[in-house]
Amino acid sequence: MFAMGFSASRATATSDLAQLLDKLHPLDCGIDLIRVGSKGDGGYLIPNDLSGIEYCFSPGVSNLADFENQLADMKIKSFLADYSVASPPLVREEFTFDKKYLGSSDRDPYFTLATWKDKYLKEYGGDLLLQMDIEGYEYETILSIPHDLLDRFRILVIEFHELDNLFDAFVFRLIAACFEKLLASFYLVHIHPNNCSEVIRRGDVEVPRTMEFTFLNRRRATQATPQVTFPHPLDADCCPRLRHVPLPRCWYR
Repeated sequence: MFAMGFSASRATATSDLAQLLDKLHPLDCGIDLIRVGSKGDGGYLIPNDLSGIEYCFSPGVSNLADFENQLADMKIKSFLADYSVASPPLVREEFTFDKKYLGSSDRDPYFTLATWKDKYLKEYGGDLLLQMDIEGYEYETILSIPHDLLDRFRILVIEFHELDNLFDAFVFRLIAACFEKLLASFYLVHIHPNNCSEVIRRGDVEVPRTMEFTFLNRRRATQATPQVTFPHPLDADCCPRLRHVPLPRCWYR
């Protein structure tokens, strides 16, 4: 099997997986969600709590900047970074671009979020917004962010990839540590499966391989009650021509 490119690993204990999913049930924090960006890919649901936010950090550009473009219309400037492209798909004075990948250390062509923030906003202490889609590097990046910097963000929108690795006992510990770190300072307020990816099933647990997660800093919440209705009325499939992938029932109460 190894010669054919396969390997065997210990499966995650059902109880460990159930405990993590229970912590990841989205909550209603007393702030309505709005859609920012396009109706399909490039648009995300975030809390309607943008007043006072001046800057967004947005690693992972590719060929879309609909989210950042709408933020610019709302007077929010964006710092964009992606080594795989020469420039953003559109140019605005509100955009500042770095041809870099975001990662866990400052090794060319990577830089850390702390280095990136200090490059432009070293003394800035206001609330920030993070929108991150970096194709699997989100785990190491999140684990490397200093807690005081992470707490400077009011809203996080993160696309998590390769979530089927939750079934692998070794990788599960890394993914769980990442979510535990976020949940220490943030409430999870929304999950949206990317319907371009498949759904992996094991017993009663269904895991879409790629999903968008939205977090709100706990200091902004006025309540924390379970979100019970999915999809949200503003949700839209990332790939309209592919089949719809609903959020599996095990991901919410």
